[in-house]
Amino acid sequence: MNLAMVFYRHQLTRENFQYAKQLGCTHLVIHLVDYFHRETPAAGTVDNQPVGDDDGWGVTRNRTIWTKDELLAIRRQVEEEGLIFEAIENFDPGFWYDVLLDGPEKHQQMEQLKQLIHNIGAAGIPMIGYNFSLAGVAGRVSGLFARGGAESVGVDGNVTRPIPRGMVWNMFYDPERYRDDPAGVNEATRITHDELWGRFAWFLNELLPVAEEANVKLAAHPDDPPFAFVRGTPRLVWRPELYQKLLDLHPSHSNVLELCVGTLAEMNGCNYYDAIESYASQNAIGYVHLRNVRGRVPNYRETFIDDGDIDVYRVIEILHRNDFRGVIIPDHSPLVASPSPWHTGMAYALGYIRAMMQRAAHDLR
Repeated sequence: MNLAMVFYRHQLTRENFQYAKQLGCTHLVIHLVDYFHRETPAAGTVDNQPVGDDDGWGVTRNRTIWTKDELLAIRRQVEEEGLIFEAIENFDPGFWYDVLLDGPEKHQQMEQLKQLIHNIGAAGIPMIGYNFSLAGVAGRVSGLFARGGAESVGVDGNVTRPIPRGMVWNMFYDPERYRDDPAGVNEATRITHDELWGRFAWFLNELLPVAEEANVKLAAHPDDPPFAFVRGTPRLVWRPELYQKLLDLHPSHSNVLELCVGTLAEMNGCNYYDAIESYASQNAIGYVHLRNVRGRVPNYRETFIDDGDIDVYRVIEILHRNDFRGVIIPDHSPLVASPSPWHTGMAYALGYIRAMMQRAAHDLR
């Protein structure tokens, strides 16, 4: 297995690539979606994960898929610093909102997604992570929750306010609909779990053959926070057995998991060590998000990597024993009081994970 760093698009600089390399990373996972448009982050937190409120993260203006040349340019930039571009994190909601909503443009948008997968494969990028979700990552709060009063995120109960018109995946794809009717509800999100799985099955049946042909893996993220419903909408993968259902729906080397250990740990009644063992033994893990948390839904807090409920070494030992060949990223970290709070927090997480990886390699040789 390999250690990787995750960067947002505005962080794709030589200095950040050197930072990752110096901290022991060999690979990068990159967000190309602009989650921050319309948000005004506090000083020192511009690099941190977006949280948002009931009005979501912001507005997606993008309808043009990422081109082969655009992706190749990023790959060359990454490789010039001795790193490997392992995966893209998330489709832009502007590319597939009607795929999620079963709307009138879903067939046209699916053809664009197919071309995007061809572009990713042609650019030599092996994987894209995605989250098939209507509400997206919604309902989290931020505060001084972590050790020493470090800023982190958590959940204090579920959120029930319906998703407004023009929004899906916690971003506005058509803000004019919201402005014209602020009290209106996006009725296409008011569906059952079975209907959501039907939409997902269509998505996977359409896109997976293209991914197989392009030699690209589609890596599915579970629902965070893992409630059965969020904002009145059903969740696809809010229990560990639903991750298995996703794999069984269409067994393929291109149908894999973006295994988020923190989200599994947030699920009530989940033996996440057994779940990870099961997925790893099937060679079904594309790449791993590794953070630590304390508590489970409906109330939990993200912690420093060494300070939560998860035995990080045990997770890495399971992956090592099952010959996991992918990458591990610290997806989130509390902000550390310093001139660069995000970079310092991520450096702490990277160092800890790297040490656990080295220990597992020693113990299991």
